[in-house]
Amino acid sequence: MPDLSRVLDHAHIAELPNPYYGKVRDCYDLPADATHGPRRILISSDRISAFDRILAAIPWKGQVLTQVARFWFDRTADICPNHVLSYPDPNVVIGEHLTILPVEIVVRGYLAGTTGTSVLTLYKQGARQMYGHSLPDGLRDNQALPAPIITPTSKAFDGGHDEPLTATEIVAQGLLTQAQWDEVAAVSLALFARGQQIAAKRGLILVDTKYEFGTDAAGTIKLADEIHTPDSSRYWIASGYAEAFANGSRPPSFDKDVIRSWVAARCDPYHDPIPEIPAEMIAATAQVYIDAYQAITGQTFVPDSSGATPLDRVRANLAPYFTKA
Repeated sequence: MPDLSRVLDHAHIAELPNPYYGKVRDCYDLPADATHGPRRILISSDRISAFDRILAAIPWKGQVLTQVARFWFDRTADICPNHVLSYPDPNVVIGEHLTILPVEIVVRGYLAGTTGTSVLTLYKQGARQMYGHSLPDGLRDNQALPAPIITPTSKAFDGGHDEPLTATEIVAQGLLTQAQWDEVAAVSLALFARGQQIAAKRGLILVDTKYEFGTDAAGTIKLADEIHTPDSSRYWIASGYAEAFANGSRPPSFDKDVIRSWVAARCDPYHDPIPEIPAEMIAATAQVYIDAYQAITGQTFVPDSSGATPLDRVRANLAPYFTKA
């Protein structure tokens, strides 16, 4: 296990312009200059978020997520261009500044999920028509769908809740043009197929995932944010799927929910103070992320321990982008 004392709990860097601090990422917008258009610096911290709040910081989580996304961006660029311009640090992406499309694309290959908008939850409530799709009777929990489906939601930029949508509603409400929807839908299914194909070779099942798209200055649709990471996707371990499906249990996965479950068992996580999370649970979750990186990519995780602290390293690697006084 790498050194668990090295944690990037934030990346607040005063010398970088136009900050935006999210739950997990700390971002900065670089204005256009003589040689570049607008760009965005996205720094993945080690914070872990659930229940609409920060629970803890997990050592190496930010590096894992950035590098898993890099693995997939590199292997899907022939399907869809993406926002990536460079990787100046293991936790950092410099990307094109895109206008994010107001629809979040979720692709599902299995009848799975736990949220109120998941296909499994809706199916068990008796719904057979959902997100513009018709599902047959007789499907069981965690069963493969007849074919992967897109279950889009509105993207709430104002802190509101995302709402389920159909393709017809997306176009009728003017969220996307018909041509944009057709392109995003086709690209999303192609990305998911590529993801499932590569995951299968690694002994994994890519169950479902979400994609975020934006448009550049020319109106070209590009993939933004992240792709096929453990935070944006559900993976099952293929060798245990058949037995779990047969006995009705949850297939084995990279169980990131250990901290979430621990907190929920001890308080109302939406309203109560979060109890201090034990060091052994932090370590176990760090190992889950490292194991996920190695399983998904087939590569050994190499932690970057340069710099006095992770923040010092990030600052040094981003110094070329500091605002000149």
